[in-house]
Amino acid sequence: MSTAPLIKICGITNLADAELAVELGAWAVGCIMWDGSSRRCEEADAKAIAGRLHREVEVCGVYVNPTLDEVAGQVDALGFTMVQLHGDEGPSFCEELRRRTGAKVIKAMQVVSGEQFNDLERFHHVDYHLLDTDHPDLRGGTGKSWDWSLAAGRHSKIPLILSGGLDASNVAQAIGVVHPFAVDSASGTELSPGIKDAAKMLAFVDAVASTAPAASQELSA
Repeated sequence: MSTAPLIKICGITNLADAELAVELGAWAVGCIMWDGSSRRCEEADAKAIAGRLHREVEVCGVYVNPTLDEVAGQVDALGFTMVQLHGDEGPSFCEELRRRTGAKVIKAMQVVSGEQFNDLERFHHVDYHLLDTDHPDLRGGTGKSWDWSLAAGRHSKIPLILSGGLDASNVAQAIGVVHPFAVDSASGTELSPGIKDAAKMLAFVDAVASTAPAASQELSA
């Protein structure tokens, strides 16, 4: 990897936090639209975030088992440029969503074993794969990491976004093991569910930046 991974800050519920994430260098901001999340973003707030920032970063709507009409309608109404599917959606659902909306699609998987990566390979028409911590009740935002060495079983050419309990204290180590395209933080950059902590976000960004190879020094004549 010639540069540090890109950064997605997820679980954002207000414009101020979204703008700060962009100011700090985020590539994408995520608004969770699933009612089962403590970080659910209200539609009006998501629309304000997308309306203000969609030309600067990817604004991602995060869903768990939505209907196709529901998510396609919100992409159009709210202005999302990217959609993260964190439920049991199949490859045909992802392909049709991409066709109908023109939005980029992330397919998320909760990691239990390395054998799951064979199943994820069915999603070869999405833009990104995302790996997250498995939990019986939660879809993301668990605050717990997983065994990153399992990612050695993944051989896909689809860019990988690494998620699951990442914060300033462990993200550099995770990057060293997985070498992802991007890293994703929700609980690790917040004060409380849905409310970001500026110091934690800055520390996270700095930790990710620290993984970039040092620029080679010119040889003296």
